[in-house]
Amino acid sequence: MNMDFFPDDYMVITLRLLMAALLSGLIGLEREMKKQPAGLRTHLLVGIGACLMMLLSITGFDSFIKTAEGPIQFDPSRIPSYVISGIGFLGAGTIIVHGKSVKGLATAASIWVAAGLGLVIGIGMYYVAVLTTVIVLAVLFVLGELEKKYIPSSKQRQITIIAEDHEGIFSEISSSFEEHQLAVIDFRIEDGALYGSNKISKYIFSIEAGQTDQEIELVKELQKSQAVIKVNI
Repeated sequence: MNMDFFPDDYMVITLRLLMAALLSGLIGLEREMKKQPAGLRTHLLVGIGACLMMLLSITGFDSFIKTAEGPIQFDPSRIPSYVISGIGFLGAGTIIVHGKSVKGLATAASIWVAAGLGLVIGIGMYYVAVLTTVIVLAVLFVLGELEKKYIPSSKQRQITIIAEDHEGIFSEISSSFEEHQLAVIDFRIEDGALYGSNKISKYIFSIEAGQTDQEIELVKELQKSQAVIKVNI
């Protein structure tokens, strides 16, 4: 086997790629637990990919620089700048606009941070990467719970829908809210038990209060669905 396959600093490269996968994956795991569209695998891949681009930027042109004659203009920041600007399209895909509410902004931001983690790990700034991961996880885990507990909105009403868990049911329920002009402020999905031979899930929507007529019409429509088992307001 030709040992030239391994670069001189292959252990450093291995460590950086593994750290990018670990730290980005931790953020992705939190998003996965919240059932967001971009979860563990997405964040992990973004972090590794960004780290790869940074490694390319700082080490990929060594042979060219060593063999080139005359002065060389070398800017290792060019490729990372493209990564940061280009990652926006992936984050935009996680943002959901439903009526007057917008969901997925935190996930889009966490994808952007995962790309940044990959870049700083790729250049060897380990402490910065670990500290950033701790802060981000604290924001996502701790502040999210504190907001729900200590900053409740008096203008919100919660609607809980228990339905059989089959493909398209969430889109069907979401469309019903939109058709009745009920603005969804927040939502979450909880796994339920088995209902006969089918698995059920609990869909919990927070909507603006004071729209009683629309809520009643919504409940009537949802109860017509064969997949919906129960609706609570």
